[in-house]
Amino acid sequence: MARAVMIDCDPGIDDMMALLTICASPELDLRGVTTVGGNVGIELTTRNARSVLALAGRGDVPVAAGAARSLVRVPVTEKKGAHGDDGLGGITLPEAPGAPDPRPAAEFLAATVAASAEPVTLFAVGPLTDVALFYAMYPQVAARLERLVVMGGSIGEGNMTPAAEFNVWFDPEAAHRVLTDPGVPVPTTLVPLDVTRRTGLGDADLAALAGSGRIGGLTARALGGYRHGLGAVTPVHDAVAVLALLHPELMTTRPARIQVDAGDGPSRGNTVIDLHPGTGPTVDVVVDADHRAVVDALLDRVTSLDRRV
Repeated sequence: MARAVMIDCDPGIDDMMALLTICASPELDLRGVTTVGGNVGIELTTRNARSVLALAGRGDVPVAAGAARSLVRVPVTEKKGAHGDDGLGGITLPEAPGAPDPRPAAEFLAATVAASAEPVTLFAVGPLTDVALFYAMYPQVAARLERLVVMGGSIGEGNMTPAAEFNVWFDPEAAHRVLTDPGVPVPTTLVPLDVTRRTGLGDADLAALAGSGRIGGLTARALGGYRHGLGAVTPVHDAVAVLALLHPELMTTRPARIQVDAGDGPSRGNTVIDLHPGTGPTVDVVVDADHRAVVDALLDRVTSLDRRV
């Protein structure tokens, strides 16, 4: 039986890769998608999520828009977005049919999880605002989640500031609510930047993706722009979080206690990850991966979509 999953995301080029990976995985039954403001504004993240699903032949999957901004403070940055003005590097995707689900993301998450006969795993690969609201407003339903898989945080240097990874930096109060003080007993896996930035596509990988067909070609074009300034490989951060569920044997995890800096200083958004936590509740943190095997698995799944659609 396929595992019931949902994803909260802010597409975003690597979110696109994550959505396509889920759609290409028969082991996963995608029950719904929620969107959050992050890489671009909520209108664009919602449009992008629906368009990516339509590209993958899954325009039937409902999408609900969530939080347009962070819980407490609106982050200010002068850095140009890595995903382009539209969030997907300027590629043109098909128009999604119908309209988004009218319910706010937290309500949609609660209704979908409550209605499921099977436990649901939730991927959270954007700022954690929607998840924090879900936990706060519907704690008894949230406690029914089988697992939460988060892409975010870092053990070492961040990618938004020297201290902070983007998703946590964008809404550290929400990350604190979910990772440090959840209030609901949801088993949680954190896939941090330290692992995802080392799991990327090289030139040969992008060429293989581009040559697989229309879906692979569009994805490779988006990723080609995302690569600018990021070194020898193109990271696909959010898709690695999906592989953490599909292929846990490719990941090395350790239990940890996490503290999130939600203060006003230069370390705002920092995740202090204690890998020697002692007793008490912990988060499973991915500390290493077979990076080549993860990339191969992602390519195998995403390129398969062109043979199906």
